[in-house]
Amino acid sequence: MSNKTLVIIPAYNEAETIEEVIRGAIVYADVSVTDDASKDATPAILAKLQKEFGIRLHVIRHEKNTHIPKGIQDGMKYAVEKGYDWVITMDAGLSHDASYLKEFQSFPICDLVIGSRTSTVNVPLYRKFISWLAAKVMNYCLSKGIFNLFGANLRDCTSGYRRYSKPMFQKIAAYPLESIAFDFHMEALSIVANNDGSIKELPIRYVFSNSSFNRKVLKLAIQFAKKLLLRKWKLIPQYP
Repeated sequence: MSNKTLVIIPAYNEAETIEEVIRGAIVYADVSVTDDASKDATPAILAKLQKEFGIRLHVIRHEKNTHIPKGIQDGMKYAVEKGYDWVITMDAGLSHDASYLKEFQSFPICDLVIGSRTSTVNVPLYRKFISWLAAKVMNYCLSKGIFNLFGANLRDCTSGYRRYSKPMFQKIAAYPLESIAFDFHMEALSIVANNDGSIKELPIRYVFSNSSFNRKVLKLAIQFAKKLLLRKWKLIPQYP
């Protein structure tokens, strides 16, 4: 597989972890960080690291907080502009082990590789249940028939540690996204599936850290899943 890979990291107030994450990731690939209007020392840390790493570290600065969808999409637009072949998205905290980047890069060619959280550390029971339920719902929503309950039988549909092929991140970069928060990972998966992209999973170890997941984010995810169900049943128009 081509080594022209870009790691995209959306970041908001990640001063405690962002330097360690970047140093871990840049060993394996170029890195693009979207600083989503951070109010802490994140911008200063990024400026310092840019001087050290030069063109290998690209920083996009948002003056207004846009959360995950716009942060990742802007990184993908940069990847399109610079001609990268692959994009890998990862968290700005320490939930995603950068050493898996090598496995993502060497994984057989397909359109989407999801880092499936088969081993977890400190993940609350309620979060495990939400992820399990989301996988069940998404597999059905993306299946080809009304009575196909299991679809691709993906284990983890909401993990944000992923590798996208060029055709798919080009589509997502240009897509009029509906998602607002963590529901981006559901929307991106649906874009790949609706474009007949091949989807595989790579087992990873996931360490739970500080999370911005809350009731509002959960509500948004439920609303997005509801839209997918209604579209599957042809009760509302397809989007876009």
